[in-house]
Amino acid sequence: MPKGSKALVNARRAEIVEACAQLYGSLPFKEITLGMIGAKTSFTRTSIYNYFRTKEEIFLALLEREYAVWTEDLLALAASPRPASEFPSAFAETLAGRRCMLKLLSMNLYDMEAGSRLESLVSFKRVYRDSLHAVGACLKAHFPRAGDEAVERFLYAFFPFLFGVYPYTEMTEKQKTAMKQAGVAYKEYTMSELIRAFTEMFSAFLSGGT
Repeated sequence: MPKGSKALVNARRAEIVEACAQLYGSLPFKEITLGMIGAKTSFTRTSIYNYFRTKEEIFLALLEREYAVWTEDLLALAASPRPASEFPSAFAETLAGRRCMLKLLSMNLYDMEAGSRLESLVSFKRVYRDSLHAVGACLKAHFPRAGDEAVERFLYAFFPFLFGVYPYTEMTEKQKTAMKQAGVAYKEYTMSELIRAFTEMFSAFLSGGT
């Protein structure tokens, strides 16, 4: 356990996570090293080991942070419900700024979880659980007739769907060219458009209360 007050420990952890986030904005996961993360902090690289054991744990903490912010937005939406017809757009908007979260989910989740200690993984899963509950609260607030089974079906379809949002909407030009030459139909969507379209498909089902 690192020395210092709880506030200092949390501040140091947050600084490390933010340094990781800045690097991940322009570099792929595999190219980022602990040394690079340490160089962007105000303390020595070796001090990182007092807070995180591996690079994967830092990235998992970043994902945890992203989920926590998303959950706050979801709870705000649940607390101020709109007409059901407006829900798909409002719901998609909660993920409009979560590019980092969706990128981590689609590309690096397995490595992050495999390379992290159990205590770090449990901490992340708790925040993930909170996001599940928050989405459920949004659905209940906007579709009061929706039963528990309908909400559960949405959750079990939507959360796996999130794994594909980033790679579909952030396709490189080379990938687009390959799709075209292979004869694969591809329609471009933004993240918000894709999430809204998915949610709209479930709206009638949720409104039915089954």
